[in-house]
Amino acid sequence: LAMMAVRLFAFFICIRAVRIGAFLNTPRPMASSVILHRLQDTAIKAATSDVVDTQNQPTFSLAYPLTQVVSDIDDTLKSSGGVQVAGVTLGGIDVQYDRGDFYPGVFQFMWELSSYSVTMNQRHYDEFQSGTGGDSGDSGLKLSPPKVAVLTARAEEFKAALEIKDESKLAQAFRKTGESSKINPTKEWGVGPVLYGSVSEWIIQYKKGLRKFNNFERLLEQDPTGQIMQYIYVGDTGELDQEAGETMLREYPEVVQAVFLHVVSFDQPSAYPQSGLFIPPPKLINGRPLVFFRTYVGAAAKATQLGLMEPDGLMRVVEEAENALKAKGVPEGNSKWIDLERDVDEAYQTIGETY
Repeated sequence: LAMMAVRLFAFFICIRAVRIGAFLNTPRPMASSVILHRLQDTAIKAATSDVVDTQNQPTFSLAYPLTQVVSDIDDTLKSSGGVQVAGVTLGGIDVQYDRGDFYPGVFQFMWELSSYSVTMNQRHYDEFQSGTGGDSGDSGLKLSPPKVAVLTARAEEFKAALEIKDESKLAQAFRKTGESSKINPTKEWGVGPVLYGSVSEWIIQYKKGLRKFNNFERLLEQDPTGQIMQYIYVGDTGELDQEAGETMLREYPEVVQAVFLHVVSFDQPSAYPQSGLFIPPPKLINGRPLVFFRTYVGAAAKATQLGLMEPDGLMRVVEEAENALKAKGVPEGNSKWIDLERDVDEAYQTIGETY
């Protein structure tokens, strides 16, 4: 029995190695048309409200995969404040913003990334309807952008205290952004699946990146074909998100469109060089971009340059970010304004080059 168990284990290891090798060296096989159509129907039904009556009309399939944003929490959505306990950081290292402060423009940025594929599918649907003699007025395809998936190093053992509940400020901020949007407004957008870390990653910090990548693989199970859903990962430079993001790009370039990393620091703003924190240049991994940014206006400018967001969406991120700092009463000359204004200049330059 022991020898049989060893042989079985070796057999499964070989199969796993062959499967990974095949994945890395060849494109994923296309799903059969029957499976694909079922997935498309499921995706549309899950994200659609009040679709027009399609009886006796030609079948319509998604022209573009939907984009699901996958996000970290601490130092990505909101500041950790750089708080430490016994030398161990509680979520991150950023001290520019107070603990719990949302970063200006972050929710609008993720909304624009999420909704762009919806807009593209609606335009395609309208052209499809025009070509079949249908109504070419307001789009009858009422897709809702996929909810934001969360990969966090927060320990699942402490879920009772750290769980993102519907009434939390974070969940409410996401919902408000979707409901008040000027395009594709919906009450259905917000926080989606949340995949946690564990206490062991708090103790053994270097495991955090691997845990987030493993959780991302779990997320991929919702669409094994990769033809309905694609992903954009947004993290930060403080807690091994770069390791997780680079691994996603190496292992799954077919479905990961890009990785955005928020540059944070444990240095006080008074210690920043006059030119601001150093922002590493972007790089390609398996032909997919990994982008570093300081503010979400800068991230939106890069996303627009990469064709992941429309110029109008970039301007909405600029507006939200500026309004957020004004609402907080942040004085002019503060490092937050300096960082933002630097990226606003890039945003306007990007828009000028686009048109």
